[in-house]
Amino acid sequence: MASNYNKPKKPFSSSSSKLCTILFFIVLFTIPAIFILHTHTTSTSICTTFPTHPKLWSGDLRTAQFSWNRLPFLHHQDHPRLKIAVFSKKWPLGTVPGGMERHAITLHKTLALLGHQVHVFTSPQELIKHHPPSPSSPFIHFHKGEPGIWRYNKAWEQFLEQNQREKFDVVHSESVALPHWLARGLPNLAVSWHGIALESLHSYIFQDLARNPSTDSMSPSFNKSIQGSVPKVLNEIRFFQNYAHHVATSDSCGEMLRDVYQIPNKRVHVIVNGVNEAEFGQNSKVGHEFRSRIGIPKNSSNLVFGVVGRLVKDKGHPILYEAFSKLIAKYPSNVYLIVAGSGHGSKGTKI
Repeated sequence: MASNYNKPKKPFSSSSSKLCTILFFIVLFTIPAIFILHTHTTSTSICTTFPTHPKLWSGDLRTAQFSWNRLPFLHHQDHPRLKIAVFSKKWPLGTVPGGMERHAITLHKTLALLGHQVHVFTSPQELIKHHPPSPSSPFIHFHKGEPGIWRYNKAWEQFLEQNQREKFDVVHSESVALPHWLARGLPNLAVSWHGIALESLHSYIFQDLARNPSTDSMSPSFNKSIQGSVPKVLNEIRFFQNYAHHVATSDSCGEMLRDVYQIPNKRVHVIVNGVNEAEFGQNSKVGHEFRSRIGIPKNSSNLVFGVVGRLVKDKGHPILYEAFSKLIAKYPSNVYLIVAGSGHGSKGTKI
């Protein structure tokens, strides 16, 4: 059973408050400048390497600063077969859960198809009372315990057992599924970041810029959140250097890791949340039935927007609502917004 240990909180001194304020404004004015300076080189490398019809690319992937999703990996390529350990808090069954686990299953199923031996260590699922062993890669190891509750110590025990039989070449943690203090002795420890503190601070800045200061005051909770995010950024900058490789799930996250966190280019790799097109197909009949069911009239001139995600502030729904309100003021009769998701923002939210 995992134990929780909370260190006593230190008083927040006035000097610390001043430091956080100074750092906040440094980050506020530095991030846009970095993005502007970085835009030319990033966009050029993607456009010149990948035209409308992608060409084969060869080279050291560790130096590539574009998304690996743009590369056609061939199944018959002669490459070493690796034994890969993956720590993921949840493993998708059906249409749930969300983006982080979906990213994991898409990435590691593809690695298995390329011939790698992938072992996934994850929490037990509620819908399956008995978890039979996976017949082929990826091999799924559900640890014992309450369904849906992640126990990293139990998953670690399973990993050690498998590692004794044959050592893993790579250990991959989905976000903070595997605490670094537990795995710091592993030589090839990689981590996928589905959100870093600097991205949260970046989101806070733009959310506040969308606020009208003459009519809307900054809430105390928001003020506390934005001040508390600066020390988190500093901790991550110091801590992230300990990982051998970082997988960013967006181009912007990759830029932040390289430019602000100062992690060498060869250790930052971008693999965005992709969609396996083989698993999806267009069905016009089902689409029309869905529109009719939710009250969208049949009209070829209708413009329908859709957004799927947890209804939390970090996802940017308040900015979306403000932008959409301006759009429907200009086009009131044939523009619709469909919002799908759950969370504390779903209560009392009407579109």
